Amino acid sequence: MGRLRYCLLAVAYYLPWLWFGAGGVLLNVVCTILLFVPNRHRLGPGTRLAIKRMFIFWRQWCHATHIFRVTWRGFDNQKLSAGTIYVANHPSLVDAQVLISALPDAICIFKPALLRNPAIGPAALIAGYASGGDGLDAIRDASDKVAEGRSLVIFPEGTRTAPGQRLNPLKPGFALIARRARAPIRLITIEVSRNLTTKGRAWWKLPALPTWMIVTLGEEIPADTPLTPTEITAYVAKKLTASATPVAPLS
Repeated sequence: MGRLRYCLLAVAYYLPWLWFGAGGVLLNVVCTILLFVPNRHRLGPGTRLAIKRMFIFWRQWCHATHIFRVTWRGFDNQKLSAGTIYVANHPSLVDAQVLISALPDAICIFKPALLRNPAIGPAALIAGYASGGDGLDAIRDASDKVAEGRSLVIFPEGTRTAPGQRLNPLKPGFALIARRARAPIRLITIEVSRNLTTKGRAWWKLPALPTWMIVTLGEEIPADTPLTPTEITAYVAKKLTASATPVAPLS
C-alpha cells in the first residue's frame, strides 16, 4: 500500500506540471492574437486575473492531492495592498506562482529575452509584467507599473538561493523601484521542503513526497522611510537572513 500511495502521489505531482504547461501554451496562443488588438493595455487586468486563477487552480490541486501544501503565516486579518513591492527570498522554482496566486493584482519582472520568447512572452506582455533589463529603463518601467497600483513580486537575490545558504547577496533594484514609485515594501519569507525545485535540481526530478512550503508575511517598510536605497537593501538582507532557514543541500 505504501508503494501504491507513492505511485499515486507521483502521478498527482506530474499532472499539474502538465496542465500548467498546456494552460500556459494556450494562454500565450490567445495572447499572441491579442497583441494585435488596439489599446491592448486595457486587457492587462483580465490577463493578470487569468494568470492568478491558473496559479490558484494549480496550488489547490496540489493541496487537494496532498503532494504540496502551503502554510500561510501572518496573513490572517491582514489587508494586503496593491501598489506594494513584496520582497521575498527565493528557495524554489515555484515561489513566484505561489505568491502571485495570493497577492492582489500582482506582477513580476521578466528578463527581456523571456518577454521576446513566443512560448511565454505574449501573456507577460499583455498582463503588463515589468521588463528586467539593465539600467534605469528597467527601474523606470517597474516603478511606473507599481505607481499605477500593481503589486510587484520581486526576488532580489536574482536567482534561487544556493543550497546550504539562507540568502544570496541582494541586488538593490527593488529599493530603487520603491523610492521612485513611492511605494511601501513588504517582506515575505519562504521555506520549502527538501529538494522542492531548489537550485541545481531539475523540476522534473521527483522530490520526496509530500512536499510543503511555509510563507510568512513580515514587516512593512513604509514608503516615506528615511532610509536610503543602500540602507534599505542592507536592512532587508539582515531581516530575510534572520528569518529564512538554510536551503537543504541536494540529495
